[in-house]
Amino acid sequence: MTVLAGALALQPDLVRLRRSLHAEPEVGLHLPRTQDKVLAALDGLDLEVSLGTQLSSVVAVVRGRGDAKPVLLRADMDALPMTEKTGLDYASRIPGAAHACGHDLHTAMLAGAARLLTDRRDSLAGDVILMFQPGEEGHDGARLMLEEGLLDAAGARPAAAFALHVGTASPAGTFGHRSGPALAAAGTLTVTFHGAGGHGAWPQRTLDPIPALGAAIGALQTMVTRRFDALDPVVLSIGSVHAGTASNIVPDTATLTATLRAFSEQTRARLGAEAERVCHGIAAAHGLTAEVEIIDGYPATINDHGETGFAADTLTELFGPDRVYAEPERVMAADDIGRVLAEVPGAMITLGACPPGLDPARAAGNHSPLAVFDDSVIADGVAALTDLALRRTRSV
Repeated sequence: MTVLAGALALQPDLVRLRRSLHAEPEVGLHLPRTQDKVLAALDGLDLEVSLGTQLSSVVAVVRGRGDAKPVLLRADMDALPMTEKTGLDYASRIPGAAHACGHDLHTAMLAGAARLLTDRRDSLAGDVILMFQPGEEGHDGARLMLEEGLLDAAGARPAAAFALHVGTASPAGTFGHRSGPALAAAGTLTVTFHGAGGHGAWPQRTLDPIPALGAAIGALQTMVTRRFDALDPVVLSIGSVHAGTASNIVPDTATLTATLRAFSEQTRARLGAEAERVCHGIAAAHGLTAEVEIIDGYPATINDHGETGFAADTLTELFGPDRVYAEPERVMAADDIGRVLAEVPGAMITLGACPPGLDPARAAGNHSPLAVFDDSVIADGVAALTDLALRRTRSV
């Protein structure tokens, strides 16, 4: 049976797994129900399975017949802290949690690849490490798994690593690849302006932090356009603003938080430094002080040139040239797969999952409460991951 035929044979079981995960999403690093479902899907397979201690991760090793260096395949498992609004009959039953980024599909795909790879053990020239990861959505689960010895799970460090990520912005079953910087490095900026509150009837007797916060919102956007080269893009998006408790009270403090994104650590660090300079200057101009905190987030996801080319060739041979394309642009989203790819050459590949009848340009995207993904691509993902591992172990 070919890899594609094997993947299609698993499709009904994997759709049931995906929808079970979708109906009971879990957020963050501790996903006990999700972990149990993954372990049940792997039960009976000849795998070496280990569980995380700082997080509910699952690492499974498929032992090949040769002595080639291992290959790592990754799927993230966590959901988003939001309420689903799709109306699907398998929609989230957990208030405030939803699989709106497709991680439930990723998990089902890797579980399917585990079955195909164990069935094809005699064709594996080396071991395969299966990385089922919690905490991708802002919790840095990849870092914790690396700390717990992920790369040594098979006894030798992997020679290559691959991951798939579904999205609705491209037709179902199409694969996108991009060499070099693919996803941005991210960080968080928090600025609190400290003044002196009082009665809103006598603002002259206060040091009002709210006008300073308002000035900072505009100044930070202007800073991006005037201090940074448009050919080395950065993003500073303010996501929250908090100040005051009543209409007639001038508060003591006002706070904003923002995400900082760039395609290199150097540029992202400079973005944070420039934002801090602007906010201190605005505070001084208003007779206030500013407390600025910058927290580094995920590094940029840098796809290795050779491994990206290998993946593109493999997928083209498996699915045909009409279903594989080069991504035209980098994306300002971030993913902690970048931590793995900083240690192991590899690539994250996108997989279109736009439902039939919808225009990818208009479909609700990842992280939308209305996001819907096409289950039919699960078999495509299983075949892709399986074939990447089979062929890559033969070439190392």
